[in-house]
Amino acid sequence: MSQSYTDLLADAAPSAIRSEAEYKRTMSIIEGLASRESLSPDELRLLELLAVLATDYERGSYAIESRSTPLERLRFLISENDLKQVDLVDVFGSESRVSEVINGKRGISKTQAKRLGERFRVSPALFI
Repeated sequence: MSQSYTDLLADAAPSAIRSEAEYKRTMSIIEGLASRESLSPDELRLLELLAVLATDYERGSYAIESRSTPLERLRFLISENDLKQVDLVDVFGSESRVSEVINGKRGISKTQAKRLGERFRVSPALFI
């Protein structure tokens, strides 16, 4: 039997997200709910609430200046997520390709922009 919305709220204890740790905790709950085959109406309601809270935090914490270049945005996201070049091989295909992009010797393709968007959960348009 599924939990009531009140019980789900008590377990998740959602609130405005003010730190990276709270964001990660919220994302963990979101991912747990999203990975299930079916959700009760109350679980779906909780998922929607958590998504709103996470989106609000992302807008405030991961705001990227509109005058920045795609490369600056990528570097920012790499830094904010404590990633290394090797962590992006799945996006670019090889360490040398990652290095070329990061060092400004090669642009970001539309396919790579799409993969980066998926990786960082942002619009691919940031990288074009």
